[in-house]
Amino acid sequence: MHCKMCNIWANPTDGREEIKPDDLKCLPQLKFINLTGGEPFVRTDIDEIVRVCYTKAPRIVISTSGWFHERVIDLARQFPDIGIRISIEGLAAKNDELRGREGGFERGLKTLKTLQDMGVKDIGFGCTVGAGNSPDMLELYRLASDMGLEFATAALHNSFYFHKHDNAIMNPGQVTADFERLVNLQLAERSPKSWFRAYFNMGLINYVNGGERLLPCEAGSANFFIDPWGEVYPCNGMEEDKWKESMGNIHECSDFMTLWNSEQANSVRQKVCHCPKNCWMVGTVSPVMHKYIWKPAAWVLCNKMRSLVGKDAKLISKPSK
Repeated sequence: MHCKMCNIWANPTDGREEIKPDDLKCLPQLKFINLTGGEPFVRTDIDEIVRVCYTKAPRIVISTSGWFHERVIDLARQFPDIGIRISIEGLAAKNDELRGREGGFERGLKTLKTLQDMGVKDIGFGCTVGAGNSPDMLELYRLASDMGLEFATAALHNSFYFHKHDNAIMNPGQVTADFERLVNLQLAERSPKSWFRAYFNMGLINYVNGGERLLPCEAGSANFFIDPWGEVYPCNGMEEDKWKESMGNIHECSDFMTLWNSEQANSVRQKVCHCPKNCWMVGTVSPVMHKYIWKPAAWVLCNKMRSLVGKDAKLISKPSK
């Protein structure tokens, strides 16, 4: 793909220099692993990577465009419990415009339908919102609901890993209004999971409006990110013009916990506490939603009651300092 909101495609890595499946054997036991790209399925050894990851975590989710239909299906045959999130940014015209590849929507949807017919359960859409596609987000949500699929959201972010520094939401009024509609639709569902997703999306409204994070960031403690060369970062959302610092490299330590408990890693964690960014990305938000569950739970309880009597959700706004 040639995505408009991410320039990973324009900065390809050399597969010969990237981490190998055996490199991941150093990882400790984890709750969850997400494999992301660019496009993970350009790796011809993706099955070996997944096999190692399943020795380290009970749940593996891969974020993909779904373009490599046969490769995705073949992997799901080998690992029927695998999670697959197809990144789709809108209906056909908008998705293909933003992802720079004609036919991307049709191929992604075909991949999802095939996985569903195979009985794969942990599947759904992932949508990055902010490039004039928020109305399409609502249509994708309805499509996912009709198909019985998961629906994950994100907003435009800049980061060293995306090779992007000029992403900006030019129509925040419409984006936040459409997110408000999504929040109220999710609160009206019967699933508690959807109610907590409504809280996450409410946090995206706060993010788009320039607010402080609703929950603390514990990147580098609750989660970590490994880049293609084995560098361990708190997350993949740092920007070089603000700050970017590695906790260490998995190739340069005897075991992962030595790196994790090192002075360098602890120094980076201290800097996370003062990070100037107010990211609201699922990788760093989900762990703290679980840790500080009473905060989102209180919001959910209040606003589910409002939904039951036909009232819109009350949004939380946390002005930036």
